Amino acid sequence: LGETSKSPRWAIAFKYPPEEKTTRVADIVVSVGRTGALTPVAILDPIDLAGTVVQRASLHNADEVARKDVRIGDRVVVRKAGEIIPEVVRVETRFRDGKERIFRMPQKCPDCGSDVVRLPEEVAVRCPNRNCPAQIKEGLRHFGSRSGMDIRGLGEKVVNALVDQGLVKDLADLYFLPLESLVSIERMGEKSASNLLEAIQSSRSKPLSKLLAALGIRYVGTRAAQVLAEAYGSMDLLAEASIEELSALEGIGPRIAASVASFFRDPQNRSMLEKFRKAGLKMEEPRRAPAELSDTPLWGKKVVFTGELSTLTRTQAQALARERGALPVDHVGTSVDYVVVGEKPGSKAEKALRLGLTILDEQGFLQLLQGSPESDKEET
Repeated sequence: LGETSKSPRWAIAFKYPPEEKTTRVADIVVSVGRTGALTPVAILDPIDLAGTVVQRASLHNADEVARKDVRIGDRVVVRKAGEIIPEVVRVETRFRDGKERIFRMPQKCPDCGSDVVRLPEEVAVRCPNRNCPAQIKEGLRHFGSRSGMDIRGLGEKVVNALVDQGLVKDLADLYFLPLESLVSIERMGEKSASNLLEAIQSSRSKPLSKLLAALGIRYVGTRAAQVLAEAYGSMDLLAEASIEELSALEGIGPRIAASVASFFRDPQNRSMLEKFRKAGLKMEEPRRAPAELSDTPLWGKKVVFTGELSTLTRTQAQALARERGALPVDHVGTSVDYVVVGEKPGSKAEKALRLGLTILDEQGFLQLLQGSPESDKEET
């Protein structure tokens, strides 16, 4: 059965039932996450639960609040999901006296005042303003976390001060902070400021996979970031990848592929990545060849497919090329090593001819897959 990146598929964990206690919902507030999602949070009368004092519990979204019918002033049963995350299990409606207040999601972002939106296919209500201070703060916390760029000293209070004082407006601004700006932060001495700058400086050498994980692209965690970095080896090549190419990667489904492609289409994100480049961050990651692939003709080569192949679909051909260490790309350019041409090719074949690139027919490509030398190429 194998295993995922987190757990074996052949094992089952049995857990003791979680401890449950009753408390009162003093209020329901809304927090804004790094993707702009507005999350209702229940503020609870403090209660000792499973070894800690619990005062907050996420209500996830407006639909969940309505489903459980949680109201301000309600008596609720609370437990820790997985013995870690507090959650409201149910409302004890028998305690209601008519003074409870129904919660409604705000029509404007509580942080920046922008009109919120709800996409038809989502349950989340979102703030569409990419410059929303709350989103920038959450993005910075994620960027500096251990799973991201691991910048020590970039805690919640420092992040809040950096954004509130206008010192940081996007993630890349971190790398252009002068010492005097950090020292101006309340309770930030020169020694602490120097240590933070040193941590920021050392993070420039983090590999591409860490940078991808730190960017906060929706659905892209540590494992997906590693897959993308290993497959493309370059931020520039990844930025040009199509949804179809990304979906062909093992471990990258259509949802992740669409999210990655959308991220790189955004002009604001491209501008931020250019600032990262100027700051000296690693935008490339050398691809390591397994011993059995290091001498194969396709290892490290960029391949473009155009036209219809008779024995393979486009996705199958790309997957086979990738298994041999090649990098399928969607655009014809001078850096492309092979252009595989099938029936009814498009303008890519004409451009490849103009550029004098190596053109293969389907048989030539299949021979390369078997490890045949480049002499099998079709004359141009």
